[in-house]
This record gives sequence, C-alpha cells and structure tokens, in this order.
Amino acid sequence: MVSRVFYVLLLACGIAVPAHAHHSFSAEFEPDTSAELSGKIVQVWWNNPHIRYRLQVAGEGGATEDWELQAASITAMTQLGWTQGTIKVGDQLKVSGQVGRNGAKKLYVRSIIRPDGSSLMTGRGDARGPDPNQVHATPGKSYGYGTTRNDYPADISGAWRNRYKWHVTVDDLEPKPTPFSAEGRALFAATDHYQDPALRCIALGLPRLFGAPYNMEIVDAGTHYLIVYVEHNTPRRVWMDGRRPPPDIAPSSLGFSVGHWEGSALVIETTNLLPGWLDGSGLPMKGEGTRIVERYELTADRLAMDRIMTIYDPYYTQPLVRRRGSARDDSVDIGEQAPCDPDSYYRDLLELGKLEQHLKGE
Repeated sequence: MVSRVFYVLLLACGIAVPAHAHHSFSAEFEPDTSAELSGKIVQVWWNNPHIRYRLQVAGEGGATEDWELQAASITAMTQLGWTQGTIKVGDQLKVSGQVGRNGAKKLYVRSIIRPDGSSLMTGRGDARGPDPNQVHATPGKSYGYGTTRNDYPADISGAWRNRYKWHVTVDDLEPKPTPFSAEGRALFAATDHYQDPALRCIALGLPRLFGAPYNMEIVDAGTHYLIVYVEHNTPRRVWMDGRRPPPDIAPSSLGFSVGHWEGSALVIETTNLLPGWLDGSGLPMKGEGTRIVERYELTADRLAMDRIMTIYDPYYTQPLVRRRGSARDDSVDIGEQAPCDPDSYYRDLLELGKLEQHLKGE
C-alpha cells in the first residue's frame, strides 16, 4: 500500500457535502470517509461539469499510485479566484477530502496545501469571502432593467445571485421520509449513479435547475419573462399573457410555464415535462402528469426573494417541496458558463468496465 495515504473514518463528525456538488456526490463518494494525499500533479482536466486533476502519489520502493482529484465546476471555482493555471502539471500538493466509493482512487478535494504552506479556497467552507446568505446590495438602488408591464407590483428584471440561502440539490426535498408510491420506490431502488444526465452534460431542466447555485438574469419581455440561467446557459420563458399550452406541444426538459402575480409574489406553474430526476440522488420524475408550482416571494425592500417549489408527481403520494433564495448583489456575475465536456463521464465508465454496456444501451 502507498504509505502517504491516510484514511480517517469520521463516524461522528458528519462532514458536509461539498458546497457546489449538486450532482450525485453521495453516490460517487463516501461522505464520512476522508483521505490525505501528498504527490505531484501529472494531468489537468479544466472542464465542466467538474474540474479534475490526476495526482501521482509516491510510496515505498518507488511504487506510485494515480488518484483523481475532483473539484467543483469551472463556474464555482472561478468565483473563488481560480484560473486554469492555479494548479499546473508538476505542482507538488498536499490534499484531503472524501474518497471514492467501492475503492475508487478518487478524492473530492476539500483542502489543498502548497509546499510553502499556503492553501487554496475550495468551497463554501472557506470563510474568506462574503457570506452568501447575506444580501450584498445597496438599499434604494434600482437593479432592474425597467418594467414593460406597468401593472406588475415589482420589477424583478435584472441579475440575481442564487447562492443566497442555497444548499445542495441532493436529498433536499421535504417531507422526510420521501413519500414514494410503490412504483416510485421501485424505480429509485433500481437507479444507478451513472444514469445521472448531468454527468453526460445534458442540461438539468426542471426541477433541478431551480436548485442550482449559479446566478440568473430576468428580462421582462412584455408577454413573458425570459429567465436566463448561468447553469448550462439555459433560457426559460414564463408566459404572463394568460396563454395555455397548445394541445399538441411536445414535452421538454423545461416544460411549458405560465405565471401570474399574487400580491408581491410571482407564481409560476409548469407542465408538459419530460421524465427526469428531481435531484442529484436520482429521485425519479414521471413527466407525464407532473405539475410544478413555484412562488417567488419578494422582501419588502425588493433586494431578495424566497423561492418555493412544490412538485406534484405520480411517483409520490404527497407533494414535494424545495426551498431556495435569490438576492440582488452589487457584483453579481451573469457571464456565460464554460461549456460542459462529458469526457470524465466516459473515462469513469471505461475504468469501471461499463462503457461497452452503455454504448449498447443495455
């Protein structure tokens, strides 16, 4: 065994899931088992959905092991000040984090220390940036683009920061325990982590897009709101003119959304959805018969809003609820997200001996 690998079983500490791991982290990594590694970076993959590095770890007698280090997305890491050159081939590092399941030589990095003792920020656990759960906006300042419809009670156009009141989109739905129907429970039990569409760089769609930590921009287009999410550079239309879904409309990942105002709350109802996952753990969504209702409740100063999503789906005996927040910000970034590359997904399948099975559609 390589001598520089130290496993620590944390039975009582309860390590938190990494801040930006909104894919199925717990299916790929052991949340309660950590490792510490020291070695040299021999390969860099600066790609979404997750940045990855290959760390070569030296052991006794000249033996080496290669470990894959996984970080968050390019979007999340650049918000922490990272660039493609932050970690380079040849760098010597000491790292720690949660280990891969089933003996996989993977590590979701939580701590990175350079030879000079300096450390790199890796996620929300770092206390060196502004508190994301506070509003960093100027009272009285206008952040909107100007309303097109004068009868709206508020101007919600402009940029919004979605890390406000955010938490990981895995096992975040209420109530608990999950109120499965018999069919829904059977489907969830048969789910494989590698079936996650997000790992193949397929856009999340609803309802997972609602839970993403990346920012959004809202444009009032008169007949509808156009919401542009940084996540996968995704545009969404919410029709505000009273129209209903055409009878022959095909289902889609974002469905057909219609909205109206109830006091100071925007209410959105979405139907005509494709089957998919409700979260990163693989909770199934039927699509046919699924209805999603969102409420965007503005604070009195219009600088923040609570977003509440209620999901009605035939696979569950009760509605499921997801809660998030959005806030105005004096430095919110709505730049284009770097493209997603599924290379790491197919590499994983190859190493697991599942690639041929996947390509055959088995």
